[in-house]
Amino acid sequence: SSITQFLLLAFADTREMQLLHFWLFLAIYLAALLGNGLIITAVTCDHHLHTPMYFFLLNLSLLDLGSISTTVPKVIANSLWDTRAISYAGCAAQVFLFAFLVGAEISLLTIMAYDRYIAICKPLHYGTLLDSRACVHMAAAAWGSGFITAVLHTANTFSLPLCQGNAVDQFFCEIPKVLKLSCSDTYIREVWLLVVSVCLGFGCFLFIVVSYVQIFRAVLRIPSQQGQHKAFSTCLPHLAVVSLLVSTGMFAYLKPPSISSPVLDIVVSFLYSVVPPAVNPLIY
Repeated sequence: SSITQFLLLAFADTREMQLLHFWLFLAIYLAALLGNGLIITAVTCDHHLHTPMYFFLLNLSLLDLGSISTTVPKVIANSLWDTRAISYAGCAAQVFLFAFLVGAEISLLTIMAYDRYIAICKPLHYGTLLDSRACVHMAAAAWGSGFITAVLHTANTFSLPLCQGNAVDQFFCEIPKVLKLSCSDTYIREVWLLVVSVCLGFGCFLFIVVSYVQIFRAVLRIPSQQGQHKAFSTCLPHLAVVSLLVSTGMFAYLKPPSISSPVLDIVVSFLYSVVPPAVNPLIY
């Protein structure tokens, strides 16, 4: 309760390297803003894109903008001003927003797989199963699931007494790194919550895999190569985004302690927290 601020991990000790990281993260952030902003603008302004697939893509871009804006601006500011500090409230806000947005994104990617499954495997029922009301309800459910998950994680994490210092071994406030500062055995309840979240995430991933097995079986039955190409072109971007987020996220949280190292932790966290929001617009 006496901790008023946390110290984030510094990328470099020399001023030149700090400025290099400043420009690198600034370029990545601006690219993510531009790419996701263009998708949001295009989907909003073009009435031809007012379809379920692009509606969910709009939500994905909003989530990507939010998640990268939760972590990267603080890194940019700290590199520019040569500081490591983040306030207690700022750290709690990072934990909440990142858990909220990433949790909602995983749910949304699952819904997008369902959208592709209905479009390809049950095209005659597409307009009925995915009308505007159903799309809004599914998107709201994705955002709501992320919010509930974030509330539980944040409440559990910051209700624990912290007595192992205030240095977070990460460039943003990540739940496992904050838990390492706890001096109470009650952190086990948060670990169990993380396990439950990973299991739910794996359930979403399994649903996506089963959906794509059905999709590919249906696509291979399409007689024309042009039809197969069109079907694959609508599915492969989504599959690439899912693969990037799930592979890096699962490795970050499920890798064995024997191969864990500070450098590897930073690289993996960078891959699942910064790269997907910047790369998703290029994939789509």
